[in-house]
Amino acid sequence: MIRYALHCDKAHEFESWFPSSDSYEAQRKQGFVACPVCGSTTVDKALMAPQVARKDRAAAAEPAAAVPPAPAPVAVVSPAEQELRAKLRELREHIVRSADPVGERFAEEARKIHYGETEHRSIYGQATPEEARELAEEGIEFHALPVLPDDRN
Repeated sequence: MIRYALHCDKAHEFESWFPSSDSYEAQRKQGFVACPVCGSTTVDKALMAPQVARKDRAAAAEPAAAVPPAPAPVAVVSPAEQELRAKLRELREHIVRSADPVGERFAEEARKIHYGETEHRSIYGQATPEEARELAEEGIEFHALPVLPDDRN
């Protein structure tokens, strides 16, 4: 396995592992290597200093007390998954643009709409898992907004 330091055309830096340099090149040419931050498939190798063990230091070195940190998770995203993410992002943006934000009052407002206490309208906001369970038990239809990996960055 080979670990490459990579960067996209928007200057985001990340790392990924590949079985061989040929595998990296093949995946990159097919658009399978994508930036985990922005999804760009215009990706190149960054300069990277290889870590080579020296035999003259290996004998004198003491065993390491701490485990080195694990590499950050990196996804290789297929074109189909990129398209799905774009559609989910569009859906989320449409809902946010066209619905009323009600924040933490989501469950309360959803009930008012469902039981006819206020006029029907699209809303979005936050609900606790318990509130969501109660709404579902009452037969009140709602859907969670999709959260994409780059929404958390």
